[in-house]
Amino acid sequence: MTAPLREELGADAIPAGVDAETAVQLDLSDLERLRSRGRMRTMLALLGPAFVACIAYIDPGNFATNISAGSTFGYLLVWVLVSANLMAMLIQNLSAKIGIATGRNLPELCREHFRPPVVRGLWLQAEVVAMATDLAEFVGAALALNLLFGVPLFAAGLITAVASFAVLSLQQRGYRRFEVAISFFLLIILLGFLYNTLKIGFDPGAAAAGLVPSFDGSNSVLLAAAILGATVMPHVIYLHSALTQGRIKPRDDDERRQLLRFQRVDVTVAMGLAGVVNLLMLVVAASLFFEGPLGGTATIEGAYNGFDQLVGGDAALAFALALLASGFASSSVGTYAGQVVMQGFINRTIPLALRRSITMAPALIVLAIGVNPTDALVISQVVLSFGIPFALVPLVLLTRRADVMGALVNRRVTTLAASLVAALIIALNLFLLVQITIG
Repeated sequence: MTAPLREELGADAIPAGVDAETAVQLDLSDLERLRSRGRMRTMLALLGPAFVACIAYIDPGNFATNISAGSTFGYLLVWVLVSANLMAMLIQNLSAKIGIATGRNLPELCREHFRPPVVRGLWLQAEVVAMATDLAEFVGAALALNLLFGVPLFAAGLITAVASFAVLSLQQRGYRRFEVAISFFLLIILLGFLYNTLKIGFDPGAAAAGLVPSFDGSNSVLLAAAILGATVMPHVIYLHSALTQGRIKPRDDDERRQLLRFQRVDVTVAMGLAGVVNLLMLVVAASLFFEGPLGGTATIEGAYNGFDQLVGGDAALAFALALLASGFASSSVGTYAGQVVMQGFINRTIPLALRRSITMAPALIVLAIGVNPTDALVISQVVLSFGIPFALVPLVLLTRRADVMGALVNRRVTTLAASLVAALIIALNLFLLVQITIG
């Protein structure tokens, strides 16, 4: 058994009655030792990477776009959320697969298979994406601290930095602790919106009608593009491949296929939960604000005040706690992704504290000079939308190559589907970029 797996799973990963030395002599693979524990315990042990990745799909940027969509257009754009979530499942499955198939993460593979100028360009834009990611996540968490406790935004940003360091430090003690912490934050977000949904209620028939694709003017198209831009996050495309690349070392192609099947379950469950959270955000906003006294509420602060005025302080508290959990979790995941990006693209590492200080500097500047938090979130989403193709296109190109993926190379239908998704995301995000630029 490899040392990392032994640390994570403990002695009970070895078949009953067999000590570690005997297990090595039996030449059992890591996966064989895991499977000796039973199917359910094996599944639970292998779940986790997608739960870390899915936090980016419910970060503070999603709060802003989903609330705006529900309050402005009601249930009209439910179909956009569902479609975006299905796209996310495909993309994250490909990212998880490339780590399992190659034992390398996406930035490392880009460095190995693309020309140096291309690699440098990909790295530089990825660093800009990291700063934009920090901007959205720091501003969201700082705003939550401000709403909950009245903490000034700049001080709240510093508190967020400390909290994200604390969460990320768990990863140094084993990936399982970090995954559990992120899953706990996910649970808080889910419970917060479940509580508000049950308390406020919504029209199931109208929500179901929103599954039929339609728009209502150019503003609805713009908001649909924003939802998609806030949903597919470039940094977790890089990160997910790193989360699966060394988790369990497969012995052969058969074990790689087995691991891939487990990862599909992981992605389906985690992205499914993220999709539920996003959907609950939208239906709560549609039920409470659409065509009501606070119709058109498009800011997080406005939504918080609306919950307080129309429902009660408990609903506002649940909303703010969900936002805080989202900011803390997504900021730590963003830092982790930044480490993967730098080490993968240029094979360099810098101290975590220094890296964190660099990437969070723009967010702290924004908070210090008093920029409107919601405006800052919108700007960050535009930058992130521009970065999506630089992660997604290399992923599609590499997963279709048999010399890279071996037995796990994409089928033609998978490559076609991924290419269509990439083209659609690029087109809609460019539309979003152009519209905001000229508007």
